[in-house]
Amino acid sequence: MNVENIKSQMRKGFLEYCTLLILKKKSAYASDIISELKDAKLIVVEGTMYPLLTRLKNSGLLDYRWEESTQGPPRKYYEVTPKGERFLKELDNVWMELNDVVNSLKKTDTDL
Repeated sequence: MNVENIKSQMRKGFLEYCTLLILKKKSAYASDIISELKDAKLIVVEGTMYPLLTRLKNSGLLDYRWEESTQGPPRKYYEVTPKGERFLKELDNVWMELNDVVNSLKKTDTDL
């Protein structure tokens, strides 16, 4: 069993969750999302982010709009749809459940 494979699988779902969390706060373009993830110590490259944003949009969880930029071409700003907000609430519940399970399993007798 390869730890890198497991790490990669865990990051995929986690990255979708984190991206939706960022976009729930405010609409953003891909570079903004990547920067915010980097600030949170989650390194993501554009080659990962753009396909992820496309999948989320095709699933109806995100929408986008074009905005003119003072620094170059227009930018595509993504935002969470109502369906995306409902999905994010479900992910919040799943995250809390998984976190509780892991914390419970990590407990030792001395923690009680």
